[in-house]
Amino acid sequence: MDPIKKLFVVDAMGFIFRSYHAIGRMTNPEGASTNALYGFVRSILKLIKDFSPEHLVVVFDGPHNDRSRKALYPAYKEHRGETPKDLLPQFDWARDFCRFRGLSTLTLEGVEADDTMAAIAVWAKTQGIHTYLCTSDKDMAQMVSSDVSILNVFKENLILDPQGVVGAYGLPPEKIGDYLAILGDASDNVPGVPGIGPKGALDLISQYGSIAGIVEHLGEIKGKKGEALKNNLELLHLSRQLIELQKDLSIPTEIGFYEIGQQDTAGLKHLFVTHAFRSLLVDLEPPKPVVQKEPKIVATENELEQLVEKLSRAEHFCLDTETTSESPLRAEAVGIGLGLSENEIWYIPLNGSLAKEKIIATLKPLLESKSLVGHNIKYDLHILKGLGIQPKTPFFDTMVASYVIQADERQHNLDALSLKHFERTKIPINSLIGKGTGAATMADVPIEKVAAYCSEDVEMTLALQDLYTKELEQRHLIPLFERVELPLIPVLTKMEETGIYLDTAILNELGERIKSASHLIEEAIYKLAGETFNINSPKQLSDILFEKLQIAPPKKTKTGFSTNAEVLELLHDKHPMIPLILEYRTLEKLRSTYIDTLPEAINPKTGRIHCTFNQSVAATGRLSCQDPNLQNIPIRNALGKEIRAAFRPQKEGWWFVSADYSQIELRLLAHFSQDPLLIEAFKSGGDIHRKTAAALMNIFPEEVTPEMRSRAKAVNFGIIYGQQAFGLSRELNISMKEADKFIQLYFERYSRVKEYLERSKEDARKTGYAKTMLGRERKIPDLNNPNLQIRQAAERLAVNTPLQGSQADLIKIAMIAIDKRLKNEGLKSMMLLQIHDELIFEVPDEELETIKILLKEEMEGAFSLSVPLTVDVNVGKNWKDC
Repeated sequence: MDPIKKLFVVDAMGFIFRSYHAIGRMTNPEGASTNALYGFVRSILKLIKDFSPEHLVVVFDGPHNDRSRKALYPAYKEHRGETPKDLLPQFDWARDFCRFRGLSTLTLEGVEADDTMAAIAVWAKTQGIHTYLCTSDKDMAQMVSSDVSILNVFKENLILDPQGVVGAYGLPPEKIGDYLAILGDASDNVPGVPGIGPKGALDLISQYGSIAGIVEHLGEIKGKKGEALKNNLELLHLSRQLIELQKDLSIPTEIGFYEIGQQDTAGLKHLFVTHAFRSLLVDLEPPKPVVQKEPKIVATENELEQLVEKLSRAEHFCLDTETTSESPLRAEAVGIGLGLSENEIWYIPLNGSLAKEKIIATLKPLLESKSLVGHNIKYDLHILKGLGIQPKTPFFDTMVASYVIQADERQHNLDALSLKHFERTKIPINSLIGKGTGAATMADVPIEKVAAYCSEDVEMTLALQDLYTKELEQRHLIPLFERVELPLIPVLTKMEETGIYLDTAILNELGERIKSASHLIEEAIYKLAGETFNINSPKQLSDILFEKLQIAPPKKTKTGFSTNAEVLELLHDKHPMIPLILEYRTLEKLRSTYIDTLPEAINPKTGRIHCTFNQSVAATGRLSCQDPNLQNIPIRNALGKEIRAAFRPQKEGWWFVSADYSQIELRLLAHFSQDPLLIEAFKSGGDIHRKTAAALMNIFPEEVTPEMRSRAKAVNFGIIYGQQAFGLSRELNISMKEADKFIQLYFERYSRVKEYLERSKEDARKTGYAKTMLGRERKIPDLNNPNLQIRQAAERLAVNTPLQGSQADLIKIAMIAIDKRLKNEGLKSMMLLQIHDELIFEVPDEELETIKILLKEEMEGAFSLSVPLTVDVNVGKNWKDC
């Protein structure tokens, strides 16, 4: 066997734990967590793809791996809780993956993975092999030499040689162990020297060379550092022993052990199918591309007229447009695809031999009289309107149907659905137009290629329509789909087309105020710090707070002390600089997110902002908003409210009108729970939070103090979101005991609410779904997850989804009804925005009173509940005043 030159040693524990914490909730069809496994697999496959190794070993912790260090220091790792229960099976699945991929794994009894990796590197050096330690753990930097490098796949394959370690840590590899001993390691509970942080440790080692040098010159080290060292010498020497890696271990020394073996493709496929890793399946066995039929390109007037005659005999047909932009209001139409079935698909180029005007005039009567099938047909409706064509309400939208059937799925685009349902890979758009700043548009692509691409879209859409029609019927979701989601599409199209006016002068003036306020806060921070520094740099801020000002940090990570918002909130009263930093960050976020970017969203043709409303994103059924997200402008912040003042009617003599449901989710809670006390509270009118406080305290409503009302309000809304005592105690700044007492008292008074909440969880656990009052379903597989936190989060979804989802259903019904009234009564008023339970309108003077009545009628009459629906209507000259 030829001698090997490179050996890759993978830190399985680091890969798995990093993936577990970095990747959001992922579960397989059985509800078991898979985020750590997925990240681990992707990382290993990326490593193999990028470096094509021939020899690689994956190292895991052994059982009882902390035994030797525990003997030195019983508190070693003692602060760590048990390994999350949902993570435990993922270790076994990770080993399964390695076995199927032909990768050796190594686990030594009583030994941590770091030590095993170090021992392998030492052995490999004796064999003339260069070792790449694939890890992000800084402890391993002490192993780096001319024969050993660190490869961090999580930082774009960053490779650290000895010089790289100096660049990263300011010290050569042989001094890293001493540096880490002073610093300690919060994750392993290695104590280090309390009071000395990364900068202090670096300065000491740089000046004195080693721990031995520090001890030798201890008398010279003054101030807090010297005192900390003198008081903790024993801890320092102990920490150095704990940091030292064990290298004298019995490991495999046969080269063949480390060689990558034959891949078991069937085993990998079974693993990926079991855990629903579709993207990994594609990489493993790329699906066959759609078989390209010769696209039927309509090139003559005769062909166009024959097509129109044929389609006029159909009740509905599929439509897809090809354009120059993803933004429909900025796009130019390039061509139109039409289809009746898999074998009856046509493409009509608008940039071909036929005159564009002739094509539009011929198609207009057909497209305005027939119902259309499409995928994300809202986009196509915009394009058709831009061509002067006003289509009917869509007959079917496969993207929306996919969402109604599987709301918890993250992807409903045509490429993903074609792959999921038919194992078909569509022509990538990038293969036609490229990507990035140099990308072309469809207008630049040869007509034959655009025709093939468009025909494929039509074919897949028709196949999905057939599939989803059956599933919607089987799941009893046709009423929700046909009476709510489909009629909403033209309403949203009209709202997007209308847009909203932004007064940039007001926004610019606000921007100057924010800039001045930021500057003053900046100067105040520098004065308190005694120096200037980059406030936006977590490292520099950490040095100022925890090194220079000696504020005791509540949270330490492997890379130092955290300065995130949660930490700064905990330290709020510890130093006058902290609230200033929080205020500075708030101002900077407002400036960067809204002040600087909102004017860029103004369409030069209309002078208005046209955001996009998404029907297929939020799993609850709520609409989301993007480009820009106007649902997210802060309302509790005074300057956030000022941003809303910049949104106003474009014309003189017009008003903004806001209509929002009053306490809609609490009313739905009363309806679903049928709690008599809660129903009566809403039927009799008045302040529900005051009434709740009176019921909890057993006093008259007029005796309720503002503090009592505030606590009752927090409990009322907390119940909706499944809040526990911990969350309530933090919100109200009271003890856990008090918070728990409030919640228990609430459930004693509103006993039916408690029954409803428990019933919601149990029903969802049995069926796997939470449902709204219109039958909208949300899959919640995590209700059986062994991880308590994940399971509790799933229980909160089971409780909240019927309430939040039903609220979403209600306002969608109201929007459809309002749009119909505006059209039928010939009113000029325009619906502009939906912000969950609120609608914003632009209304002329003469329609103001009419609209106020109309909105209350349609919104309050949208659905019949056991309690009255109440809508608050407000009028103002801008959004803020509403």
